[in-house]
Amino acid sequence: MKKIEAIIKPFKLEEVKDALSDLGIEGMTITEVKGFGRQKGHTEIYRGSEYTVDFLPKIKVETVVSDAIVQSAVDAIVKAAKTGKIGDGKVFVSTIENAVRIRTDETGDKAV
Repeated sequence: MKKIEAIIKPFKLEEVKDALSDLGIEGMTITEVKGFGRQKGHTEIYRGSEYTVDFLPKIKVETVVSDAIVQSAVDAIVKAAKTGKIGDGKVFVSTIENAVRIRTDETGDKAV
């Protein structure tokens, strides 16, 4: 099993969710986060004063999938989230040792 974490632009959430649903991925966790990468934020002017916005709003999508569909899921996220502009985000894949569904006590891939 692998955990996929994707940091994406907020307006791309529906497209990413639909792309993962099309693959049969049913469960995911969405978190509103703030951060920056190479773009280092930007400056804005508010009531005549200039200030720097260091952390930009992003969405973090997390899901755990079986090893068989990891690459398909990553490809679907990248395709759905890509705008071709700076700040599109990143996808991280990490190994999950075990998962347990609390309601049924199922473990491993069955729990996902």
